[in-house]
This record gives sequence, C-alpha cells and structure tokens, in this order.
Amino acid sequence: MSRGRSGPRQPGGGRQRAGPRHRNRDKDQGGRRAGTSHSRPFRTEGPGEGARGKSPSVDPRRVTPSVTGQHSIRADGKVETVTVHPDESGMRVDRFFEARFPGLSFSHIQRIIRKGEVRVNGKRTQPKARLESGDAVRIPPLKIAPPPPRDDAPAADKDRAFLKSITLYEDADVLVLNKPMGLAVQGGSGTTRHIDGMLGALRSPDGQRARLVHRIDKDTAGCLLVAKTRFAAAALAKTFRTRSARKIYWALVAGVPKPRQGRISTFLAKEEREEDSFMRIAAHGEKGASHAVTYYAVVETAAQRLAWLSLKPVTGRTHQLRAHMAHVGNPIVGDAKYFTKENWELPGGLQNKLHLLARRIAVPHPRGGTIDVSAPLPPYMQQSWNLLGFDAKRYDPIEEAPEE
Repeated sequence: MSRGRSGPRQPGGGRQRAGPRHRNRDKDQGGRRAGTSHSRPFRTEGPGEGARGKSPSVDPRRVTPSVTGQHSIRADGKVETVTVHPDESGMRVDRFFEARFPGLSFSHIQRIIRKGEVRVNGKRTQPKARLESGDAVRIPPLKIAPPPPRDDAPAADKDRAFLKSITLYEDADVLVLNKPMGLAVQGGSGTTRHIDGMLGALRSPDGQRARLVHRIDKDTAGCLLVAKTRFAAAALAKTFRTRSARKIYWALVAGVPKPRQGRISTFLAKEEREEDSFMRIAAHGEKGASHAVTYYAVVETAAQRLAWLSLKPVTGRTHQLRAHMAHVGNPIVGDAKYFTKENWELPGGLQNKLHLLARRIAVPHPRGGTIDVSAPLPPYMQQSWNLLGFDAKRYDPIEEAPEE
C-alpha cells in the first residue's frame, strides 16, 4: 500500500520514490509544561522537508572488516589511531566500535571506553558520545578472533530465509522488515531468538553487518527499518535523531477517544516493579522523565465500544503509544501491561493479543529520494477487522497530522 509517483514497487508494498513527499521536522517541545495529557484538534501547518544523505567516497585506508572477519588493527600490543569518515559522522562511540569490529562483544566495547582506553581527539569519552567526521579515535590493542564461518551454517541459512520471508522492501543500503508480533527486536533476559541476532547472517561482501536503526516492542507487529551498510546506519540514525522519520501506527482500543482527533502530551518515566518495568505518567521536571507527544485520529468505531485508531508518535519513548492510550482511558486491546479497565470483557472472536501495528514508515533515503513502506495487518488483527466490519483500505485521517 505504498504510495508514490516513481520507483519500482517492491514485494509487500514497499516503494522507493524519486523525491521526498513528507517534510518531517518533528521537534520535541520539551520546554513546554506538559505534566498532564491534553487533547486538542489538529492545527493545519505546512510540513517541513526531510534531509538527504550523500554517497561517500571510498577510502582504501579505512579500517573495515574483510570477508573473513580479520581487521587491520594489530594484535601485538600496539595502539592505533583511526579517523572518523563522513559516513560515520553522528554515530555513537560504542556503535562505531560495534560497526568496525564485529568480533568484539558489546560489553567489552563499553568496558574499554569507560576505562579510558578509547580516546577521541586525545580526550576520554563516553559510550553515548557522538562522533564527527574527521575525529581521531584512539584504538587500544584489540585481539579480535575472526567470526566462525556462517555462509554454509544451517542456522545462518535459516535466519536468512526467515528474514527474506518477512521483507517488505530491500535495496543495497536498507531493509524494511514486517516484524511478527511476539518476536523480540533485541535480546534480553531469557531472550535468545531476536531480529538483531538474525541480522548476523546478513553481511555484505566486505563484511559489513546489517544493523538496527530503531526498535519496536516485542508484541508490536509491523515495519522495522534496518541499515545494511555503515553509511546507511549513520545517515538513518541522524534522520531519527532529527525526527525526520514519519511513523504511523494502527491500534484497536477500548472505547472511543474524545475528541476524535487530538494530541496527547505528557512526561513519561520508567518505573521498576518486582520482575518487570513499565512507563508511568510523570511530572514536568521529574528526574528521569522525558517529554512524549502523540497525535491520534479515530478511523472507525464499533458500537462505541471499540475504536480503530491511527497514531502518529512525534517522540519515540519506550511504550509511548501504549502508555498514552491507557492514560486517556482508551487502552489498546490485548495489552497485558497497560490495559487496566475493570470489568471489561474481550468481544467474542477477538484474540487476546496486542492490537498494535507499526503500519507505515516514510524516511528520506540515505542516497536521496524517499522510502515509504506499509505493512499489512497481521492475521489476528485482520480477523478482528473482519469481525468488526472495518475496511483496512479506508482513508487514514492521521496522514495529514501537523508536525511538531
């Protein structure tokens, strides 16, 4: 269901267009007092223009992994200094090491940075510090074992086949996956199968590993953007930091929000429970609280008991949409963490799974143009839409929502 004027249509609905369609300058208005949520009708504003990346020149002296996984960093106890290239500008220091040296564990990368073994322009740095083109990075002695050959490994073949089966769009730089509900994006306590782990099976001829650009919840289905090259990873990371990526979600919620179109603005803070954590509404200025803004629009309703919503998150906080909808009294159906309405019964025929879909993502392509990809409803949500008489082809009113 991608829309565009030019560019080849990809299987599953993806299309790369010749030029930007959305101008997405989503800016966080963290300075505004917004300790409680409030809704107001959409303003009518002109959108802003997305950024474009430029193709970098190739430097043969660059420290990159070879096909076998070996690197030019010596393992003889000597120190080396490397230069940050234009396609790596904006990368975090820890992600810079992760990209250049896939043989290093992430915990080891964090450790050598915190111990001061890594220097940027002669000074100590932090894992989350951002690099700029031309920065000189001190690389301590590294003993990187070449990764085991995976090209013929059954596990790698299985991972590649699975990723191909859920691919909505792919080119030389990026990949858009249709992540199934219930599959984690990254590993964690007790999580061994996840998208990030499978991406190890995807390597370019020069050994570059595909990597995540953003994340969605384990139980959220839909569009997940992946960078296949360091150049794309750096460009897309900048796109997300400047909120030039346009993301639209679909959800089924309890009740019907009033007004039917509006804006939710709160502060959210993480709170730890016994064996879990969740995001709660916090006060402005509270330690650890982050400003979160969501636009919503009702697409269709079912007897005023359920509503199909189109949601546009301006910020990208953890569980933002789930926490916001619960906060305004319209929690998402099947949300085991945030659905707290008492004496509410799931309508017959609807599965008790999170009814939240990362429906569409539109981002400036790192090399120019726009990637605009839509994901279909997962089977359990399609079943719910059929039972409720909703038409997935109906006009989506959130698409003209204003930008922050």
